[in-house]
Amino acid sequence: MSSATSAIATKVQPQPWLLDFLLLAAIWGSSFLFMRWGAAEFGPVTTAGLRVSVAALVLLPLLLARGMGGMLRRHWRVLLAAGLINSAIPFALFSYAVLSITTGLASILNATVPLFGAVVAWAWLGDRLGWLRWCGLATGFAGVVLLASGSTSLHTGSSGLWAVLACLGASCCYGLAASFAKRHLAGIPPVVTATGSQIGAALGLAVPAIWCWPARMPGPRAWAAVLAIAVLCTALAYLLYFRLIERAGPSRALAVTFLAPVFALGYGAALLGEPVTAWMLGSGAVIMAGTLLSTGLVRLRR
Repeated sequence: MSSATSAIATKVQPQPWLLDFLLLAAIWGSSFLFMRWGAAEFGPVTTAGLRVSVAALVLLPLLLARGMGGMLRRHWRVLLAAGLINSAIPFALFSYAVLSITTGLASILNATVPLFGAVVAWAWLGDRLGWLRWCGLATGFAGVVLLASGSTSLHTGSSGLWAVLACLGASCCYGLAASFAKRHLAGIPPVVTATGSQIGAALGLAVPAIWCWPARMPGPRAWAAVLAIAVLCTALAYLLYFRLIERAGPSRALAVTFLAPVFALGYGAALLGEPVTAWMLGSGAVIMAGTLLSTGLVRLRR
């Protein structure tokens, strides 16, 4: 290989946390489907409130069995804040969004999380961003603009636009929460972080969820969706997620969202009959390319 070719060749670094990474992407990819089914009958706020409450109830016995109740009490303030930023607000926003746009589109917008995370980590934690990572950020956000401009849901009323903005707001919360966890939750075991954050989110959403409780009792599918999103996509997923932050850092842990849309698009097409357009795939590829570059997962070999 010539030196000129070698200079532009890309190198993907294998990582020991790859299995957790792939499993988490598959789990989180299914969350958009479950949110759609739950929010259609419970409403977005109540769906989010039930999600974090059930997840907290699942995780709390595990934490107590490990004798970590004292650690939960010592760190309750930062865990409460983490729960609000990383669960309560974004869960409600995404549950709202999937009522107006497809789950596939929402999942692709969720792939902007590492882009927000890289910016926050640079501004707050002082993470270095070289020229290639800045190019990745620009590429990723350009992909968002392309995706939004080609979305038919944005041309059928304001609800589609608000849904896209809700997805971007939720993604920004996730990016902020990753650096918050790195700064304030370092050294706390993942089970404590996951449990405490879900308890904090449940407390934050308790009153709004009760206030927005539907007048008509939801059916079995909605209940099953809420249980699935709580146990699988929240309790189990956050144990994996906080372990990834510890092992790989916030920017790389957030990069799981670039793979989740692959699963989400498949679930939506197979189970909801959602269309998967060439424009969505192309825009998603631009976003993911920017994500790979901005998080440093792909680098130029020198």
